[in-house]
Amino acid sequence: MTMPTPRSHSSRPGPRPRAWVALFALVMGAASVLADYEDLFDQPYIDDTPRERNVEHPDWFKLSFLDLRDDLRDAVATDKFGIVVYFGQKHCAYCEALMRVNFAQDDIVRYTQKHFDVIPTDIWGSRELIDLDGKAWSERAFAVARGTNFTPSLIFYDRDGKEAFRMRGYYPPYKFRAALEYVVEGYYQHETFREYLARADPPPKFEIGGLNTEPFFESPPHALDRSRFPASRPLAVFFEQHDCHACDILHTEPLSDEKTRDMLTEFQVVQLDMWSDTPVITPSGRRMTAQDWAAELGIFYAPTIVFFDEGGEEIIRVDAVVRLYRLQGVVEYVLTKGYLEIPNYQRWRETQRGPVILPPEI
Repeated sequence: MTMPTPRSHSSRPGPRPRAWVALFALVMGAASVLADYEDLFDQPYIDDTPRERNVEHPDWFKLSFLDLRDDLRDAVATDKFGIVVYFGQKHCAYCEALMRVNFAQDDIVRYTQKHFDVIPTDIWGSRELIDLDGKAWSERAFAVARGTNFTPSLIFYDRDGKEAFRMRGYYPPYKFRAALEYVVEGYYQHETFREYLARADPPPKFEIGGLNTEPFFESPPHALDRSRFPASRPLAVFFEQHDCHACDILHTEPLSDEKTRDMLTEFQVVQLDMWSDTPVITPSGRRMTAQDWAAELGIFYAPTIVFFDEGGEEIIRVDAVVRLYRLQGVVEYVLTKGYLEIPNYQRWRETQRGPVILPPEI
């Protein structure tokens, strides 16, 4: 399996995709418009407006009794690499995209089935789950313990029961293929996913001027030290790169929304080219380049947004495909300091807005 590289398009914002879709849907039909959108941006059109959905996983996912020890033994007995634990929920737009797009690709399905058994879990579920150490959990408690702030999340375990890699949130097919190969070929044992991607597809080196800009981004120099000088506002750091389809969508969809922009005025907001030598004083007070800081943080996806509190501690990051409602929810979580009471974003969100359908009690 060879990892494909994304097609090249301009890094400057084009027509706003939501308006573009709405206009041409009247003329061409929704299916054709969505196909054109997905071809242009190399990722699916996702409307994450809260609503009822009925996301179902493929029938080739394993019918498991949720004893992960047995599941791993079964996988090893059939000469597979290991298991993948999938964390999802019925009404998740990003889970829907994973099933509709990624798991509709024949090569992804064949490769995944060949090397893994996929164990589905519901982050709101009450069924008992036994982890690889023999500890019993409810599905819901296991999801919280594993830090699944965003669905879908996938954790890859190798033949020895060691965590090889995790993906939190939705990634388009080309990135998903790369993750599969990164794990199966054993690269996870000696390099980070960021290093693997950079080596397989060396990123371009462009100046910060090549990025999409916003009026709320602070100009350099970037002195972000909060260890000695606590700030009065939280910090949001946008790690982006040139020629980035997902960055274009971030700027033309959620960041063009008036409410989102108003909320971000309550932050110190900085944009960095994740591959640049731009000097930065980090929130912990160290002098580094943007590239070295991104590497230290393990950032491999553009755009990634990392949120820090007034004292420089990381609160949460968004390092996968994000649309309007998820981004606004995370920003609100940081602004209201919801993380102080509920350190899991998914749980906090449900206490604020209520689920589409109430989860079972445990």
